[in-house]
Amino acid sequence: MLFLARMDVVFPDHLTAEQVADFQAREKEYSASLQRSGKMQGIWRVVGEYANHSLYNVESNDELHEILSGFPMYPYMKIKVTPLAKHPNSLV
Repeated sequence: MLFLARMDVVFPDHLTAEQVADFQAREKEYSASLQRSGKMQGIWRVVGEYANHSLYNVESNDELHEILSGFPMYPYMKIKVTPLAKHPNSLV
């Protein structure tokens, strides 16, 4: 099952620069492991925002929820998930 997720991150003001840097480092590691496993098939920045679009290929809604809630920044994310179906005009 393919899903497109938009993630917007908003850190609370009380976090220090060191705490934010720690979240970013852990997020990078987690994202890399998802990409190596094939669960995350791509990630793109949203220009001018602290946000991304990422593509997931998972077995179920529950698996996607588990993956998304595993992100270190999850408590600071607003996530919008769009299920995807193959378009009849697609060549791939």
